[in-house]
Amino acid sequence: MAKAFDRPALSDALRKGAAALPVTLSDTQFERLLDYLALLAKWNAVYNLTAVRDPAQMVVQHLLDSLAAVPAFVSATRVLDVGSGGGLPGMVLAIWAQEARPDMRIAMIDTVSKKTAFLTQVKAELGLSNVTVHTGRVEALQVGQPFDVITSRAFADLSDFVNWSGHLLAEGGRFIAMKGIAGSDETGRLPAEWRVLEKTPLAVPGLDAERHLVVIARAGE
Repeated sequence: MAKAFDRPALSDALRKGAAALPVTLSDTQFERLLDYLALLAKWNAVYNLTAVRDPAQMVVQHLLDSLAAVPAFVSATRVLDVGSGGGLPGMVLAIWAQEARPDMRIAMIDTVSKKTAFLTQVKAELGLSNVTVHTGRVEALQVGQPFDVITSRAFADLSDFVNWSGHLLAEGGRFIAMKGIAGSDETGRLPAEWRVLEKTPLAVPGLDAERHLVVIARAGE
């Protein structure tokens, strides 16, 4: 059974958690994040967008987890979130960027139409003009302009991630993968044309689990 959406309590938890992160949010950004969370909780009751049912846990496992990665995207202009699901980290990044980086554009792709229908609804209700939503497999996606950053959150093995979406990465671009435990066995399976630039642990307030950002570039760049 879905738990009640206690907005004041969730707002307090989000603000306290965000205060421990290296990202500054305005009151408008906080309210949009809570609006997004309310939509996620509402749709999740019917469409099973995420296994996390408790909105308080969504604050930690979804919002704060995604916000912790925001500093890695500050210089990006065109971002693709692969296997975006309920919009993580793409929708959180878009809410931040609309005010902080109005020139940034975030595209999200998922194969599941109910998930992209949700993302399209969030875009409309929150007025996120910086968002584009695609339905389908990333291997088949074609765009007029490549992306300088392609990201994913627990989407696939790193080798599959780069193989499936490498054709969409601009020259000099970067993959930023959000991972739990990013072991050397997974990074060691990367195709020869790709290399790990850095593997950085993320500290997510309230989350007692390992989180890492893995940054990958073409071997010759």
